[in-house]
Amino acid sequence: MRAVMFEEYGDSSVLSVRDRPDPEPGPGEVLVLVGASGVNYMDVYQRTGTYQLALPAGLGSEGAGTVLSFADDVRGFSPGDRVAWTGVPGSHAEQALVPAARLVPVPERVSTEQAAAVMLQGLTAHYLTHDSFAVRPGAAVLVHAAAGGMGQPLTRIVTHLGGRVVATASTPEKRDLAVRNGAVVAVAYADALDAVRKVTGDTGVDAVYDGVGADTFETSLQALRPRGTLVLFGAASGQVPPFDPMRLMSGSYFLTRPTLGHFIASRAELLERAETLFGWVADGVVEAAVTGRYPLDAVADAYVALEGRRTTGKLLIVP
Repeated sequence: MRAVMFEEYGDSSVLSVRDRPDPEPGPGEVLVLVGASGVNYMDVYQRTGTYQLALPAGLGSEGAGTVLSFADDVRGFSPGDRVAWTGVPGSHAEQALVPAARLVPVPERVSTEQAAAVMLQGLTAHYLTHDSFAVRPGAAVLVHAAAGGMGQPLTRIVTHLGGRVVATASTPEKRDLAVRNGAVVAVAYADALDAVRKVTGDTGVDAVYDGVGADTFETSLQALRPRGTLVLFGAASGQVPPFDPMRLMSGSYFLTRPTLGHFIASRAELLERAETLFGWVADGVVEAAVTGRYPLDAVADAYVALEGRRTTGKLLIVP
């Protein structure tokens, strides 16, 4: 089978597609024929060495497909079952070995591509809006990069839960998309604070969901009301420099830097979040907005598009 690999850290030019031996399931593992895998900033952090992996390594961390076989100790799966996963390195491949405990069933009303498109961002949006800051009706939140693969489900879920979204995006087209997804207003990044003041009557937002990082961190802090929460969950523009926590005292702010793995650590929690997420997808609350499909051989092009912040919605690798 063919898989995307890299032997050194760097930009997308370090990626190559290699012929690999067909995997054999070990204890607790399921072999899946990959239907599609998602393109994510998580993979960029791994490829560049921000998150360290043992090299050489496979790229891609989420996907969906069909069960081919499994180890003797695995229960609850049959060949042909449609399944999805996230947090499994090496998912940009024709076949993937996935721990059975990390697999979730894909319901009939959700397509394989939809499942691959929403696993990482959708589950992340679920815990961000239910745990990192629990959105209540009337809550005002600022969502940066609201037209991206993460920003779109966040905006839709916050709105579904009764919150009001002030959105930022880099172009008029992206801002229009954010409004169509439910934002009460969408503005350029430079206009975020003015928009927050108008929407909240100068009080500030209850929370900021910031996946951009270095370029937006200061604005995010300034946008908060006293005792507001800054949820820093990504670094599309680079990592935030070292930060003096005494600065939080000026508004008794809360700052958190969560990661998905801690919120799906148990199988019960993973299944519960995935069931809710797939229900939202089937009902149209969350749209699996696939805006680009790339074959394995064009994987570098997919990441150039993602990192250039020229995309909206979700990019998929389709073997």
